[in-house]
Amino acid sequence: MTIFVTGGAGFIGSQFIRDYIRLHPKDRVVNYDQLTYAGNLANLHSVAGAPRYSFVRGDVCDKRALMDAIPHGADAVIHFAAESHVDRSITGAAEFIRTNVLGTQILLDASRERAVKRFVHISTDEVGGSMKPDEWLYETSPLEPRSPYAASKASAEHLVRAAGETFGIDYVITRTSNNYGPYQFPEKLLPLAICNAMNDQPIPVYGDGMQVRDWVHVADNCRALHDVLLRGTAGQMYHIGGGSPKTNLEVLRTLLRLMNKPESLLTTTKDRPGHDRRYAVNFARIHRELGWSPEIRLEQGLSDTIQWYREHHDWVNSVRNGEYMRFYQNQYDLPPGCGTVEACTLPQ
Repeated sequence: MTIFVTGGAGFIGSQFIRDYIRLHPKDRVVNYDQLTYAGNLANLHSVAGAPRYSFVRGDVCDKRALMDAIPHGADAVIHFAAESHVDRSITGAAEFIRTNVLGTQILLDASRERAVKRFVHISTDEVGGSMKPDEWLYETSPLEPRSPYAASKASAEHLVRAAGETFGIDYVITRTSNNYGPYQFPEKLLPLAICNAMNDQPIPVYGDGMQVRDWVHVADNCRALHDVLLRGTAGQMYHIGGGSPKTNLEVLRTLLRLMNKPESLLTTTKDRPGHDRRYAVNFARIHRELGWSPEIRLEQGLSDTIQWYREHHDWVNSVRNGEYMRFYQNQYDLPPGCGTVEACTLPQ
């Protein structure tokens, strides 16, 4: 097979590529990433020398670059590339609309013209909006996005469906709950908390900390994406979750206990505007149709993730001080300030 992965230098995309090459060393994998602040080729160091792997720096909004990069007749496009941090979308939504909405449409057009056989679109549970206690998001639930980020991802879903109906594109869409694991950029809640706790620094908690999220380890998510790519039904939506929603406070207290750090590190900060109270996806469909279930329990996954961050000081430091971006600016002649890393102080 030949697969074309957008956003493959990011947290989830790089995990998918590492796992896919391990499972399918004879397949061709093209990684297409613009290398914005959340993209880091160090995430792919272990597969950079694989004979059938290649990297192309490019923007999903650049039709010409996409047409040059997508192999004609590729078996699949797996579309991870997106602006994804809610706080950043509240500060400025324009880049989210450009990348997540316009970029998805341009990629769909390019995929159709390059005769791509399958389009796998990665979406999020946040398109369903804030849920009531004990409520679950189903594949057929109405979309009620409440942040610019969520609205942009809901819009992208509609464009993918429209391409399927109008042009007959073979597509599948996944919605995933909160991912965690190695190589996650430390603006997100768990890597931020881990990195701060390692240095005995305060861990910011939005509002009362009782927002509920469903956590799934990135390796479990990528197993599901692999199954959807190869065996998912065309035109189908699949939810991928951990099946055990927890409040942010519960998760952070578990993390501090595993790190042997005091709960006094938790520091209340002003709540995010429009902060959704609960996300939780029902993943019965993917279990029923493809036999997938999460394998990594949250406490074990947290313990493994903590250990990874403890053992990878160089990666953490280069991300937090922006050194990795300065390297890319030189290597790929990026303009000054491109993808600059602001101080990471707010949780997801």
